[in-house]
Amino acid sequence: MRFRAGLLSAALLFSLTPLVIFAADQPTKLFIAQGAISNDVTPIWFAKDRGIFRKYGLEIDNVFIIAGRAAQAMLAGQVPVGLIGATHVTNAVTAGGDLTMILGMKNRLDYLFVARPTIKSAAELKGKKVAIGTPSGSASLGTYVALDFLGLVPKRDNITLLGIGGNPERLAALRSGSVDATSLAPEMGPQLKEEGFRILVDEVKENIPFQSAGIVLARKYMKSNPVVVDNLSKAIVESVAAIHNPENKRIVEQTIAKNLKLDKPDRAEKAYVDLIAGLPRKPCPSLEGITSVLKLMAQHGINPKAAQLKAEDVADMSVCKRLEESGFMK
Repeated sequence: MRFRAGLLSAALLFSLTPLVIFAADQPTKLFIAQGAISNDVTPIWFAKDRGIFRKYGLEIDNVFIIAGRAAQAMLAGQVPVGLIGATHVTNAVTAGGDLTMILGMKNRLDYLFVARPTIKSAAELKGKKVAIGTPSGSASLGTYVALDFLGLVPKRDNITLLGIGGNPERLAALRSGSVDATSLAPEMGPQLKEEGFRILVDEVKENIPFQSAGIVLARKYMKSNPVVVDNLSKAIVESVAAIHNPENKRIVEQTIAKNLKLDKPDRAEKAYVDLIAGLPRKPCPSLEGITSVLKLMAQHGINPKAAQLKAEDVADMSVCKRLEESGFMK
């Protein structure tokens, strides 16, 4: 009986040994909170679909959590990595939180400030309702910039600012008539025009430096997981390079159409063109763009403490510098 038990134990031991070795070779699972459903997420979608993350030993699970909540989840240690804007990193840093941006997906303000068809001029927005997204998000700053451009001041002109979700929620509010204007992602342009909405300000044309979406994590996480951070960064840099390769245009358009639920080829193509125009070939945070964010946040009273920060307090350029010096960025 003892002999049989010994054989069984030995067999069990040898049967488990290959499993242990196999498990060690498994990719590292990493959760990424994407703060919006927009073109900015394409490098992550593309890297996931094309196996680029797997190439660098990562298995990515990315889920939409609106940016403000995503930042809170990261500060609480519930989520290791987020794709969120510099505004949320700024709020975390001024409150003593540990967040920093290591890669940047967009360094220009590119929102479309859109009004209902009945609004024929900026003056007709006086006394009306405007959706701004999360109070301290990139969309809200985009809205403030648009209102400034149009010569409108919310308090003076009795404009009610409403914090209504992400792009889909703000568009739904605009369609239902519960708001009269809002800022929306540029890839929605063709659809908005078809539905008769008026684009009052196209911020792409204004070329305003602004660090929007970027890869954000805690400095503590960087120190304790240097290999994971390097592999994540390399995968995204490679994804960006592949997206900019004209030979991949059709595949990128398919990725965009699937994830943004664009049902017409021309809309996917327009979204692709906008993505290529706005996605830096070297996806590093823009210190100029962060400086602009800090100035706008202080100027519009979103976070007065932002004026006390420097761009380097919000972004950590060490990963980009290391990839640049190693020649990987090329």
